[in-house]
Amino acid sequence: MNKKRKQGDSLEMKLAMRVSMVSIIGNLILSAGKLLAGILANSGAMVSDAVHSASDVFSTIIVILGFRMSRKKADEEHPYGHDRLECVAAILLAAALLVTGAGIGYRGLSTILGGEYSNLAIPGVLALAAAIVSIVVKEWMYWYTRMAAKKIHSDALMADAWHHRSDALSSVGALVGIAGARMGYPVMDSVASVVICVFILKVAVDVFHGAVDKLVDKSCSPESEARMRDVIKAQQGVLGIDSLKTRIFGSKYYVDVEIAADGDLSLREGHEIAETVHAAIEDEFEMVKHCMVHVNPR
Repeated sequence: MNKKRKQGDSLEMKLAMRVSMVSIIGNLILSAGKLLAGILANSGAMVSDAVHSASDVFSTIIVILGFRMSRKKADEEHPYGHDRLECVAAILLAAALLVTGAGIGYRGLSTILGGEYSNLAIPGVLALAAAIVSIVVKEWMYWYTRMAAKKIHSDALMADAWHHRSDALSSVGALVGIAGARMGYPVMDSVASVVICVFILKVAVDVFHGAVDKLVDKSCSPESEARMRDVIKAQQGVLGIDSLKTRIFGSKYYVDVEIAADGDLSLREGHEIAETVHAAIEDEFEMVKHCMVHVNPR
């Protein structure tokens, strides 16, 4: 079982690294293109969108570091491993999103509240084209990263996927704002920046909330616990379940269960029943990193 888990961890690491490199290269090219289009086409919304894409590079680096550190082996100071470091990476990513969103919103609001709309430049058609390209590319990156995150159960990678989705949504806002500005409402370019800010802040809050839940030992879903109860009760020698507690530890589950068994059994027989339950839970649920079983006499 340990050899199988090690092979699985190695494959997860390779997949995470491949997805992250695609994200970094894609965002570098996309942010440079959007920045150039924003400057040449006089679009503040597109420049803001470029900054958002550039922040994705930083966030993906955080994801890589968090993922690698969370897969480190347990040691004397960290006997339960380093899985929660992935949650820390997700929180740092949420903070990066928060700062990025706040900066974009501030610039947009400053222009709107300034009131001098007649002096605002009208964005060129190049900015429109850049927004459309950005929407298509970032939405593809969202689904690509999301699929990998679900496959390897990575919170940090899923947070990065939502960062891509927030970038796609911000590009939609930029597209609408640029189109509005070209139709004779130049302030719409700045309004789009504020809309982009709202999308980014919403994603930041969601990512932060999800990471904190896993740092404070939130239990598994009721559906998962119900399935665990069925698996435990199906094991020979188990007369009932006195207690079942689960907790999400980083991207893995820890299970503590108290089972009832015949009180006249020998210590060796009781231990064998506990081992059977332990193996059944860890084999049936790939997310379970460890299952602790206590046997109560009945």
